[in-house]
Amino acid sequence: MYYRDVYQFLLFFTGDEHSVEDLTQEVFMKVLKALPQFDERASLKTWILHIAKNVAIDQHRRKRLSVVFGNNLLKLIPAAKDRQPEEAFQAKEEKEYIESAILKLKPKYRMIVILRGVKEYSVKETAEILGCSEAKVKVDFHRAIKMLQQKLQTYMRGGQDGERTK
Repeated sequence: MYYRDVYQFLLFFTGDEHSVEDLTQEVFMKVLKALPQFDERASLKTWILHIAKNVAIDQHRRKRLSVVFGNNLLKLIPAAKDRQPEEAFQAKEEKEYIESAILKLKPKYRMIVILRGVKEYSVKETAEILGCSEAKVKVDFHRAIKMLQQKLQTYMRGGQDGERTK
């Protein structure tokens, strides 16, 4: 029922197309085991995605991945069609940089950016999935966006790897 949502969430978080199928199976195995404890205070979807979040964190802890997002992950950079080749190349480069910057965020910020910014879940749904308050979701999302903006500004000024020197 929520297979696609779980699959996409895990793919966005891990970036590892090869292990997502196994991780998705792991999520639904855990869902089946924990189903008797499901207390209908949360929606079934957010409860399942909360389990997926935990599986993703476990995977991240087990294996520090160098992850690569798919080409259609973010729509932060306008489409390259109807552009000159140089502009299209620059837009592609910027999009890849944004994806790379997201990957460099701490897992808690990366998760919020994926859920709120990419998957467009509401603050309430994101809070339920992550098991935190709506205020924390808002604060963490704001912080994550600020970090990404700083990295992007540095990149646009020609800085190296988007990292500021301290």
